[in-house]
Amino acid sequence: MEQITVNAYAKVNLGLDVIRKREDGYHEVKMIMQTVSLHDVLTVKRTNDSGITIRTNLDFLPVNRNNLIYQAAKRLMEHCKMREGISVDLKKHIPVAAGMAGGSADAAAVLHGINAMFELGLNLKELQEIGVKIGADVPYCLMQGTALAEGIGEKLTELPAMPDCPVLIAKPPISVSTKFVYENLKLNAKMHHPDIDAQIQAIHRQDLKTIAECMGNVLETVTIPNYPVIDQIKSCMTANGAIRAMMSGSGPTVFGLFFDMETAKDAEKALRLSNLARQICVTGMQRKPYGSV
Repeated sequence: MEQITVNAYAKVNLGLDVIRKREDGYHEVKMIMQTVSLHDVLTVKRTNDSGITIRTNLDFLPVNRNNLIYQAAKRLMEHCKMREGISVDLKKHIPVAAGMAGGSADAAAVLHGINAMFELGLNLKELQEIGVKIGADVPYCLMQGTALAEGIGEKLTELPAMPDCPVLIAKPPISVSTKFVYENLKLNAKMHHPDIDAQIQAIHRQDLKTIAECMGNVLETVTIPNYPVIDQIKSCMTANGAIRAMMSGSGPTVFGLFFDMETAKDAEKALRLSNLARQICVTGMQRKPYGSV
């Protein structure tokens, strides 16, 4: 195989709770991760020269060792003592710095692509062991689908697939620092924590209404006061038929779940007229496209 094209799927957090801050400075989390159909496209090719070359459609993205694609490819190639090089053509569609794990999804996709193209024979666990060294979200982005994530996000438990439903995605024209959000998160007795266990039970029952009602993200307590537009986008979505709307990850992207596509499309139009967000699209739930690696 001389080249392979792999889709890198974005994720949303259906529920995100922070349990405690650990002594090593990391935060222990409990969250429900879900891939959506919105994706980047990576075309990976063999090259005769050793090394890694990256091209992308966004001129502000790094194409050197600062790109997670480069870091993931380098670790895998060193792990397998590969002599050939690769080039990667990245078509970016997932909003950047948006709380949707776009960089981690790209890293996971290049790991999967290299493994398949060079017939390395690594299984999912082996790829995840390489991926976690790149970032805590990479093991999930390799696994995909619906999952409970614990620890710092690397302890994964597969869950039944989410009921399929339209998902409206909206990113305002701002950037949010994940580091800033976690540094300013105040865990105290007054904080409302989402009921992740009830949400898991609703997923097992395929009860979309209850899944949506259980949605919650404790990081909103930091991000929304600093960026009120996030709450305005949530309100616009719910006013236009979303079952529930919530910020994904540390933000600033907001997503809403809908019972039907017609309502989701109407909400998309309303959101565009509001001028609250720059990147807006309707997508859906994505199951495990890589299958068993």
